[in-house]
Amino acid sequence: MRYSACLLALLPFALSSPIQQSLDFSSLAPRADPSLTGYLGVFFLGDAPSVYFYLSNGNNAASLTSLNKNQPVINPTKGSKGVRDPSIIPGGGADAGNKWYIIGTDLNIAKTNWDAAQRTGSRGIFVWESSDLVSWTGERLVQVEEATAGMVWAPAAIWDAEKGQYLVHWASKFFAASDTQHKGSPSPTRIRYAHTKDFKTFSAPQDYINKSPTEIIDLDIFQLGGNQSYARFMKNETAKTVFTEISTNGLFGTWTRPGGNSAIIASGVEGPAVYWDNQVAGKAHLILDFYEIDGYRPYESTDVKGGRWTASDRGGWPKNLRHGSVMPINATQGSVLSAKWK
Repeated sequence: MRYSACLLALLPFALSSPIQQSLDFSSLAPRADPSLTGYLGVFFLGDAPSVYFYLSNGNNAASLTSLNKNQPVINPTKGSKGVRDPSIIPGGGADAGNKWYIIGTDLNIAKTNWDAAQRTGSRGIFVWESSDLVSWTGERLVQVEEATAGMVWAPAAIWDAEKGQYLVHWASKFFAASDTQHKGSPSPTRIRYAHTKDFKTFSAPQDYINKSPTEIIDLDIFQLGGNQSYARFMKNETAKTVFTEISTNGLFGTWTRPGGNSAIIASGVEGPAVYWDNQVAGKAHLILDFYEIDGYRPYESTDVKGGRWTASDRGGWPKNLRHGSVMPINATQGSVLSAKWK
């Protein structure tokens, strides 16, 4: 549920010859970015529904250390007073490099149960914003879904350059309009979306991924090496598997599944979150939440389009991190975070 589009470096080519002009830039891997020297991870821990920060050990994408003495950096005060699935969103457009958002699910399971949380759960998303990654202000709980929805889970976002706004997406299931108390049978869970410029006002929600009768949750979208090329990762909640799809013609283009319709990355997992490696061109990292075992585990790939992922070394990876996201950062940002939350 997480977004890296604003961190992609431009490919170092000039269109100065017929050969270069014929290149398909969507097929080229983004180059590594030497200005990025670490990673910031935001998670919740087990049944502790707050936002916890982790900083990488050096520039190692699969090695993290807790900040703030393993205490939360953000404690929600609105709604259920519990936030799950936090996603950190770099600013897009004029806000690139100047603003960041953290959004998340409004759910404190200690105050409810899983059935009620899907029938009469929150229809809003938590939002915090920052201009320095240290001070997080403007807490708000913004309703994004209509009255027939039973819940809004795992919101995340990506900058939609064609629209000039953020595309925000989440998982919801729905009840008949006449079933105002949501006691009947709901629809299968599907992915919804809306656009926003400021995470305050959102467009009317619409379907983004509907694979009924299959239940789909936990979407994360990842921009590849071109303006129209994307990978998206999601959980088949019916089969309890995570799989990927690829589009080379935009966020609303045609999506295909590498390896065929039955291909998966892993089973018994959820909360996929993906980010580029700072040092190795074309290398990406994917974390998967083994929710019934020990939380997130890291994976890596140099063939995202092919859907080929292998387990990373977990020697420096903490246990029991739950559904969140990771964002590459520069040395200044790392120093500020370390100084504030060491």
